[in-house]
Amino acid sequence: MNFQARIVLGTLLVISSFSMFSQTKNVMIMDEKINKKVLIGYCDRSGLEEGVFGTYFPSQYELYEPKEGTIKKLTEVINKAKITVVFGTWCSDSKLQMGRFYKILDETGYKEKNLTVIGVNRDKNALSVNIENLDVELVPTFIVYQNDKELGRIVESPKKSLEDDLWKIVKRVQ
Repeated sequence: MNFQARIVLGTLLVISSFSMFSQTKNVMIMDEKINKKVLIGYCDRSGLEEGVFGTYFPSQYELYEPKEGTIKKLTEVINKAKITVVFGTWCSDSKLQMGRFYKILDETGYKEKNLTVIGVNRDKNALSVNIENLDVELVPTFIVYQNDKELGRIVESPKKSLEDDLWKIVKRVQ
């Protein structure tokens, strides 16, 4: 194999490894700023249920009792929306809200294929996932979209309750 072929092959291997890393979910890294392991980049429920964060997620999920009337209203329209959540496993509000949020999703029958969950470090950086365009300052941030247009967001803590604030946003879904 000549020198040029080796360069091309090496470049392809580097590019494909970056591509594979960016598609990996539930990556744990050491956040040097807080000296703790954190989930970073794309995550799913299993990442939230394991490790240190796993001690908070199940308890909040089980203890939370969303309002039945609001859940019924949400059920009628929530699957017409896409939701992106940016959170930090190091953040007390994320520890409180993520289990509750999934409880609401489960009770409304929300299709998780419409959900994007992104973990960030203490600097609000997701490393392999560019979140700059999401304009996230505090976590967790729940952003609701329809047809790629932002309908609204819940930032850090809900004003009333997670399901009521979510209803206030998704009731505008067409």
